[in-house]
Amino acid sequence: FVLIILGTLGTTAGSHRLWAHHSYKASTSLKIFLMLCQTLTGYTSIYNWVRLHRLHHKYFQTDLDPHCPQKGFLYSHCVTDNLKLSPAQEKALEEVDMSDIENDKVVMFQKKYFWLIFLILTLLVAINTPLEYWNETVLNSVFIVGWFRYTVTYHFTMLIHSAINIFDFNKTDVNSYDNNLIFLIKKSYWISYHYLSPWDYQAGEYGEYGTDCTSKFIRVCAALELATDLKTLDYQVVRNALTMSVVENKPIPQCLSQLDSQSDIPKDHYLA
Repeated sequence: FVLIILGTLGTTAGSHRLWAHHSYKASTSLKIFLMLCQTLTGYTSIYNWVRLHRLHHKYFQTDLDPHCPQKGFLYSHCVTDNLKLSPAQEKALEEVDMSDIENDKVVMFQKKYFWLIFLILTLLVAINTPLEYWNETVLNSVFIVGWFRYTVTYHFTMLIHSAINIFDFNKTDVNSYDNNLIFLIKKSYWISYHYLSPWDYQAGEYGEYGTDCTSKFIRVCAALELATDLKTLDYQVVRNALTMSVVENKPIPQCLSQLDSQSDIPKDHYLA
């Protein structure tokens, strides 16, 4: 169970909120910890995950979106990870800006030695530890700590891209996110909100806002001075952004970014 939580944190707090969207800054020690946790999932390297996720955001709900929710839960959850990208998607992927990631030594180290680190963490740490210290059987250790833990963590990682099909508005609903943005003010349907303001560290991957395990983990790290510059918004900024969008005819994500500095949330809100 602990390994499942750590692996999920590596993807949510690490690959997603830290490296893909820069919703906060992390110390080198925290980066290394999150890198090791993310490697434990065996999904792919941080570099590859961030690159594909940024493509997903850039072309959200279009044919170039590798996890397009319009194609259904199964497609966005697992089909994409078992099929090659189309030539058009491959071309679009090459245009994704990864300069910030390429300058991150922790990420690039993991990219180079990903499978070696994964094998060490999985075989020597995860599977061997119960055998060595708890007198567990080989079958139980391989099945539970190896296969079962790996499968659950792997699906939690894939759920980041498919959760919108579960927790979001139904496309046939009169309150669909295509024509009703009240979810922003009501603090609900945060899956949609994430695609408008992906840099908010409190927008949970699985339909929660601020109360999820990852958001709490980031706040604890901030209290320990391992994380800084936590980005988030308050109600008033959201309302002002909606008003600006209507009055000035600008995209809502642009308005949210412009008004980010006007937020009244204290910089040390995580201590409350």
